[in-house]
Amino acid sequence: MTFKISTPIKMIALASLQLVATLTFAQTKAPVKTVTLPRPKLVVGLVIDQMRWDYLYRYYDRYAEGGFKRLLNEGFKCENHYINYLPSATAVGHASIFTGSVPAINGIAGNDWVDQATGRGVYCVSDSTVGTIGAAGNGGKMSPRSLLSSTMTDELRLATNNRSKVVGISLKDRASILPAGHNPTGAFWFDDASSRFITSNYYMTELPAWVNDFNSQNNAEKLLANGWNTLYPIDTYKQSTADNVVWEGKFRGETTTAFPHNVNEIFKTNKGVIRTTPFGNTLTLDFAKAAIDAYKLGTSGDTDFLTINCASTDYVGHMYGPNAIEVEDTYLRLDRDLAAFFKNLDDKLGKGTYTVFLSADHGASHSYKFNLENKIPAGYWHTSDFVRNLNQKLKSEFGEDRLVLSITEFQVNFNRNLIKKAKISYDAVKYRSIEILKEDPQSLFVVDMDNLAAATVPAVLKEKIVNAFNYKRSGSVMVVPTAGWIENGGTGTTHGEWNAYDTHLPLIFMGWGVQPGVTYDNTNHTDIAPTIASLLHIQTPSGNIGSVIPGVIKGSPAVAAPAKQSRK
Repeated sequence: MTFKISTPIKMIALASLQLVATLTFAQTKAPVKTVTLPRPKLVVGLVIDQMRWDYLYRYYDRYAEGGFKRLLNEGFKCENHYINYLPSATAVGHASIFTGSVPAINGIAGNDWVDQATGRGVYCVSDSTVGTIGAAGNGGKMSPRSLLSSTMTDELRLATNNRSKVVGISLKDRASILPAGHNPTGAFWFDDASSRFITSNYYMTELPAWVNDFNSQNNAEKLLANGWNTLYPIDTYKQSTADNVVWEGKFRGETTTAFPHNVNEIFKTNKGVIRTTPFGNTLTLDFAKAAIDAYKLGTSGDTDFLTINCASTDYVGHMYGPNAIEVEDTYLRLDRDLAAFFKNLDDKLGKGTYTVFLSADHGASHSYKFNLENKIPAGYWHTSDFVRNLNQKLKSEFGEDRLVLSITEFQVNFNRNLIKKAKISYDAVKYRSIEILKEDPQSLFVVDMDNLAAATVPAVLKEKIVNAFNYKRSGSVMVVPTAGWIENGGTGTTHGEWNAYDTHLPLIFMGWGVQPGVTYDNTNHTDIAPTIASLLHIQTPSGNIGSVIPGVIKGSPAVAAPAKQSRK
C-alpha cells in the first residue's frame, strides 16, 4: 500500500528541516564562550617540622632576602596562630592542617594510639594490607586508611575530576601520607636502610623512573661528604648557647656535642643519620624540585598541589633543644634552601602564579635542664614511672596487675579486657587512677574524658581537650602536666603539650591570590584548609570545623581594627 503526502505537509516538513539546519549551522559558527576559573598553577604546602613561631624572628637578622624574609615581606602573616587540639604531635598536626579538623573527627589521635576496644597499639599510617615499593623491608607498609575525613588535596582532585596532580614528600612516612590525602598522584618518603625515597603499593605498583633516577644519584651521601660544620664562623651564632652543654645530645661514637660533627663517617653504618642534619631538608627540597619537573606540576592548566614536610628541623631539635647552635645553623641553611626553591618556582612557573603557605606541625619546649639553669620551672615527666606507680597502687586495691596498659600522649589507656574479665568496676578503676594522678605535683589537671563537661579547667584548654578526644582511639583519662615538665630524658627536648612553646606556630600565605598583610587575631590550624579551599573555589574537607582567615585572599576584607578610645 502506498501513501500520498499532500503538498502543504511537504512544505511544512521542508521548512522544519531548513530551520534545524540553520540552527545547527549557527551553533557551529558561533560556539559558546567559556571562561576559565581563576586559580593558581600550583599550591605548595610547606610544613616545617617543630618550627616554633619565634624562629621567624629569633634568627631574622641572619636570614637572606629570598627565604623566610620573602615570605614575611611579601606574604600574609598570622602572628597569633595556634594549635586548637591535643596532642601537639607530627601526625596530628599534618592531619589538622590538611583536613581542617581535629582528632575527635579525623581520627588521627597521635603518632601512635591504643585501640580502646582491643588494647592494641596502632601507628597512625601503618597498613598491613599493603607492601613496600622501592626497597626491601616493611618501610612502605603504610597508607592513609586511618584518616577518617577528606583533605583539601582530596577535594582539589574531586573538584577537577582527578585532573589535578597531588604529590606528598617528606623524610617521614606520616608527614608525606596524611597531607597527600586518600587518592593522590603519589606520596614518597625516605627509607633509612636503603637511603632511597620509597612508597607503598597503595599508590602504585612500581617507583616512577624519575624517582629511581634520583635515588641512583646517591644524593644523601654527597650532601654529607664534608661532614657538618657551621655555615658561618661559630662565634657569630649569638642566639644560641655554648657549643657543648649538658642538655644537648650526641651522635653515637661522639665524645662531645661540639662541632664539627663527622656525619660523613657515621653515614657509612647509619644512613638515616641525614635526618638529624640540615642536609635532610636539602635532600627533601631537591626531591621536590625533581617531582615538579617529572610531573610537570603547574603546567597542565589545572591547579596542582605539592605538599612538603621539612623534617630535619624536628630531628635536630629533639637531639639538641631549641637553644643549640645546631638548631640555629639548621634554620640558616633551610633559609637558603627555601630561597633556592622559591627561585626555582619563579623560573619554572613565573612569580605570582603559584600559592605557598608555610606552617609547622608543632613546636617544642626548651630543654628542661636549660630551663632550670635559667630559673624557669621545669622537669622530666617520667611516663614509665607513672604507669608503674598506677599499676602498683591499683593492684593493691583491686587485686589485678597491669590494669593500666600505657600512657600515650599523656592519655591513660586502661586494660579494658582484663577489667571486664576480672569483673572489676571500670569506673572504680578510672576514678581511683584520677585520684592517684592528682596527688602528683607534676600534674596540673587530671581530666575524666568521659565527663568533660564537669572538668574544672580553663575554657581555652578544655576546647583543646574536647577536640583531642576520639573515644575509640584516645585514653579515657588525660593528664595535663605543669608547664615545663616534658616527656623527655636528660638531653634534647620534645613536644606534645598545650603550652605556647608547643602550640604557637608560624603561618604565612604568599603568592597567587594572596594579599600581603598581617593579622594579630587568633587563628588555628583548622583554619588553613578552608582558607585554601576558598582561594581555589573548591569544597572544604568533609570533617572541616575551621573558618576562612579574613584578609588573606585578595579582595576580601581584613579584620576591622577596634575603634580607638579617646583619652579623657
